Formats: sequence, structure tokens, C-alpha cells
Amino acid sequence: MAQRSPRKKAKSALGGMIAIVALLVGAVFTSTLIGGSWGAKLALDLSGGTQMVLAPKVNGSEDNQVNEDQLNQAVEIIRQRVDGSGVSEAEVTTQSGSNVVVSMPGTVDQATRELIQASAQMAFRAVLVAGGPEAQTGDAATPEDELPQPTAEPTNGSDSNWITADLRKEYEATSCSAQKSEETEAQNPNEAVVACSTDGTEKYILGPVELNGSDIQDASFSQVSNSTGVTTGQWGVNIEFNESARQKFEEITTRMYQLYGQNPNDPKARFAIMLDGDVISAPVTQAVISDGNPQITGNFNEQSAQALSEQLKYGALPISFDIQSEQQISATLGANQLKMGLIAGVIGLLLVFIYSLFQYRLLGFVTIASLVVAGVISYLAIVILGTIMNYRLSLAGIAGLIVAVGQTADSFIVYFERIRDEIRGGRTIPSAVDHGWASAKKTILASKAVNLLAAVVLYLVSVGSVRGFAFTLGLTAIADLIVVFLFTHPALVLLTRTNYFGNGGKHSGLDPRALDAAPVYRGAGRFRSFAEKGA
Repeated sequence: MAQRSPRKKAKSALGGMIAIVALLVGAVFTSTLIGGSWGAKLALDLSGGTQMVLAPKVNGSEDNQVNEDQLNQAVEIIRQRVDGSGVSEAEVTTQSGSNVVVSMPGTVDQATRELIQASAQMAFRAVLVAGGPEAQTGDAATPEDELPQPTAEPTNGSDSNWITADLRKEYEATSCSAQKSEETEAQNPNEAVVACSTDGTEKYILGPVELNGSDIQDASFSQVSNSTGVTTGQWGVNIEFNESARQKFEEITTRMYQLYGQNPNDPKARFAIMLDGDVISAPVTQAVISDGNPQITGNFNEQSAQALSEQLKYGALPISFDIQSEQQISATLGANQLKMGLIAGVIGLLLVFIYSLFQYRLLGFVTIASLVVAGVISYLAIVILGTIMNYRLSLAGIAGLIVAVGQTADSFIVYFERIRDEIRGGRTIPSAVDHGWASAKKTILASKAVNLLAAVVLYLVSVGSVRGFAFTLGLTAIADLIVVFLFTHPALVLLTRTNYFGNGGKHSGLDPRALDAAPVYRGAGRFRSFAEKGA
């Protein structure tokens, strides 16, 4: 099969470039139909936002003091939760050594507010008794002479000797439709407790805590699949226990499955998973789980499953918080600083344009066009990410875009200079473009790989606005690669197939005489020197 000509390849590449831009424009247009906009979302330092002051609580009392380690751990977990929810450029700091201040761009929705406050204390307890949510009073209550009287010390979490007469009375008097369970801090982890399901449809007597949230190594969410691998349409939260808890969980599921699992109606075959004092799920133990990777199922939708997985993944707060105050704050830098930064960027861009035209004559317009296309792609990508990931552009991010102008121009300079070297070596201009590209693209790929690696490392090890700088730096490196391969090189291939550029017109930037090119062999022992008149 015959190879396509360079001209056809170039046209196909430009078609791909047009398709990418059209796809991005279409994505932005679609986002405007569901509440998005054509403008990029701005971060806290440029648009202002919401500031919340969180007052800590320890053991359910606001009078108790918190230590510095607890506060620093809480700040880190809250920052991870906020970043995980898609809010970019948030600031989480301590205030006066006792409060935590969370500043976020825009208006904070209720889901994010609850995510920040939630202590996410998880506990795993064996179910001893399960029943309806209503209180049993009068004739429905257990007579005094029939109340349980433990005869020995309980030997494991499923032992009925945990149930005392007082605990049974408390269970029967509890109405899950009228009250919530006690908060986790008020529940003794070493004793049996009475608790309700989160939806208020069932109540339980539960054994002591056998595993807790600190035993969780990772968490994610996904749709639930049945035994044949077919999804059921329900959502669940996948838990991965750490190494030490993995063995403990295997022992627990072995006990439940072997002693009670043959009768799925026995409440002791169930294992209650609690979050902040309420039972979110109490599945029946249907097998021994040896890999330490159980799945929580319940009344989850996609959003609630994601929220719970993020809380568990980023850890339980060592202390819980109340929102002491919440107020709107103005931009910390203001419109004037943004204006000055943009002016500096425009000046830098103009200087690059002037240098390109001075150094490469008409070829410099290819550089200008390439920078414009790269800018359009980067901007559209930022707008789209703002809609789907709530990414917000900060002043540091804008600085990353401005710095990227120079890095993008470097790619064009490497390519153009390689072409000029080939022309100086005596090649024709179309041939110089083809051979120059073969060498230049390796250098460009290596350069962008280094830029991307630096951006990724900086993003991973930094927090706050520095992440915005790293993100835009990496984004523009990707945009630069797309533009060089799908616009700059194809455009140059097509230009050098025209008479003016292909013959090295005087102001084309590829004039062999201006480059002191070597004579070109014309055949039959003859050479043509570009210095000759009329050459």
C-alpha cells in the first residue's frame, strides 16, 4: 500500500486539530446548558468566597481543650476532604491555636458543609438483637421476670451475655423514629449499646466495637454486583482494611458464619457498620472474608456513596466541629492586582511575538498562530474542568499560564532552528522540514516530558495556590504537544509546499542566502549556489 504524501498527512493532522477544538467548544457549550458558563471559575484570591470558623468539640463538650497535634491532624484531614470534593484552591488554617478556619471560593453548598463538619467515626459491632424501630411499652414490653440475666462474662462480640436487663429495657424504650442514636463519642466502645439505623427503620443491640475507622486503609465507591458479576443498580462503599485489621476481620466473619451464618434470619449472623453513632448497614455474613475488602451496602445513591467513601478514605477527625461563624469574604488580591498581572502577561506575549517576527520573519506568524491555538485549547480545558471538577483559576494558576508561553515558544524555536540547520546543510526547504521534524520532535518530547514530570511532582508535594501553578503548567505542556504535532508541523509542511516558502522567499525566514546555505547539487557535476544572481 502506497504511503500518503506529506501534504495529505499534514491536512489530516490539521483536521484532527480542528476536531479537538470543535469538541472542546461543544463540551463548553453543553456545560452552559446545565448551569456552566463560557468563563473560567476564579479562585478565592480573585473572586472572594466563603469563610467558616470551626470551633472544636472533644468528647461532646466544648469546654475541653484540644492539643496542637489534634488540631493539625484535623486541618490536614479537612484539607484532603475539601480537595477530594472537587473544590480547588481552598485555604485551611488554624486560628488562635484552637479554631480551624476554612476559606473556599464561591458559595459553600450543604453537602460540602456537612463533609467538613463530619467526624466520620466508624465502628464495626456484632448485632445481638434486631427489631422494628418502635418502642415497646406496656404489654409489649418484656416482663421483669423474663429480662435477661447474664450468667458469665462474655467471651466474644456476639455473646448474649453482653445483654443486661437495663440494656434490654433501654432497647425496648427506644423509638428510632423519634430520636437519633447517641453520638459515637458518647457510646462506650467496650460495652454493648442500643443504636438505630440511619433511615430509622430498625433498631439494634450491638456488641462492643471490634474494628474502627483507624483500621481502614482505603475506601472507594462503586455499583454493587451480584454473585454472577451483574450490577444491581445499587451503590456501595468498598473498604480495604490495613494488614493488622485484615486478620481480625477474617476471625470475626469466621465466627459469625460458622456459628450463625447457616440461619440468615438469626440477627447474630449480621455485622453492624456504624458511622457517627448510627448503623448505616447491617449485612448478613454469608461467607468468610479473608482478603479484608468488604463492601458496605445500604440506601446509598451515587452522591452519598461517594461522600462516605471520601470521609473514610481521608480519615476520621480526631475532634468534631461546630460552625462558629460563616461569612462572605472579598477577593484577597482584588481586581487591580489581577489587571496588573494580565498586563504583564500581555506584554510578555507581545515581546515573544516581536522576537518571533524579528528572528523568523513571516515564519514568526506560525509561532503566533500556534500560541493562540495553544491558548484557546488551555482556556477551554480550564472552563470544562471548572464545570466537571470545580477547578478554579487562581493568580498562581495564571502565573503558570504566563510562564508556559516561554516554554511553548521554546518548542517552536527548537523546530525552526533544526529546519534552518538542514537548509544550511544543503537540503531543499521541503526536505529540510521533513528531516528537521524527525530530529526536533525527539527533543520536544523529551523537553515536555521533563516539564510534565516537574509539574506532577510539584502538584503532589504542594498545597494551596502552588498546586494551581503546577496544574496549569502541566496542562499547557500537554496543550503545547498537541499544537506542535497537530498544528505547527502540519502548517509548516503545507507552507513549504507553496512557491514562496518552498523557494525560500526573501522574508520567509527560510531564505537559504540569508542562512549562508551550502550549494545544492544539481546533477551532472553541477552545483547551484544561492549566492548566485537569480538563484
